[in-house]
Amino acid sequence: MLEETLSKTAPLVSVVMPTYNCGRYLKKTIECVLSQTFTDFELVITDDCSTDADVKAILSSYEKDPRVRIFYFDKNSGAGVARNKCTEMARGRYIAFCDGDDYWMPTKLEKQLQLMNEKKCCLSYTSYLEVNDAGNAVSIMLPPKRLTFRDTLHDDKIGFSTAMYDTSMYGKFYMPTIRRRQDWALVLLILQKCGEAYGVEDVLTYYNLSRNSLSRKKIRLVKFAAQVYQIVLGYSKVHSYLYLFFCFLPTYVVKKLKKRRDIKAYLKVHPNPVEI
Repeated sequence: MLEETLSKTAPLVSVVMPTYNCGRYLKKTIECVLSQTFTDFELVITDDCSTDADVKAILSSYEKDPRVRIFYFDKNSGAGVARNKCTEMARGRYIAFCDGDDYWMPTKLEKQLQLMNEKKCCLSYTSYLEVNDAGNAVSIMLPPKRLTFRDTLHDDKIGFSTAMYDTSMYGKFYMPTIRRRQDWALVLLILQKCGEAYGVEDVLTYYNLSRNSLSRKKIRLVKFAAQVYQIVLGYSKVHSYLYLFFCFLPTYVVKKLKKRRDIKAYLKVHPNPVEI
C-alpha cells in the first residue's frame, strides 16, 4: 500500500491545530484529520482560551485518544501564538496546518507526502474551496503547481490549512509575533530558506468562511501586509508601501476575481463539491 511505503520513508506527521470558539465546526474538523488514509500522524491542538462551552466539551472527548495531544491557554493570545505552541510540542518530521474550522479530504496527507517525496521539496500545499455557513462553495483557489518566494511575496497564494513542510531540511519555523498575516509571513520565511514549494492540484481542503474564523475576512487584513514587509522581512517603510500598492494590492484583486471565475467553471464539472 502507498501508506506503508510512505510510512517507511516519511516519519510521523504532526498536524498543528489552533482552536478558538469554533465549536460549531470543531468535531467535524478533528474527524477529518483522524480519518486520513495516511495514519502515521499526531494531532496537536492548542486551545486559545475559548469561551465556547462546546469547544471544551469536544476537546475533552478526545483527551484519551492516543493520536491527539491537547494544550490549553489560560488567556487569549492569538492564533499565531497558539500555532507556535503546537509547533513547539510537535514531534513529527512533517508539520501540517489545519485551523479548527476547516476541513480536509481523506487523502490530503497521503497525496501531499507523495508529492513531497517525488519533488524532494520542503513545502507543499493544495487547492482549496471556500465554503459559506450554508455549506455552499463560493470560491476556489487553484494555485500554480510551483511557487517561489518572489511569487508569494506579491500575495499569500497558499491557503494555510493546506500547507505542510519538512522540518528535516531547515528545522522548525515559528510564526512571527504579529497579530495579523502571521500565516503568510511564515510561508514567506519558509520560502526564503527553501526557495520553492509544490502544490497538489486536487481540491483537498475546505475553508469555512465563518464569522468567528481565525483568519477569514481577508479584505480587512490587507492593511497588515505592510507589517509583514517591515517587521518580518526587514524592508524599509518606503520599500514596504511600494510593494503593497504596486505589487500586493493589484495581485490581490486579480486573485479575488480569478477565484470567482474559477468557481463557476469548477461547479459545472463538480455540481455538489462539498461532500466530506
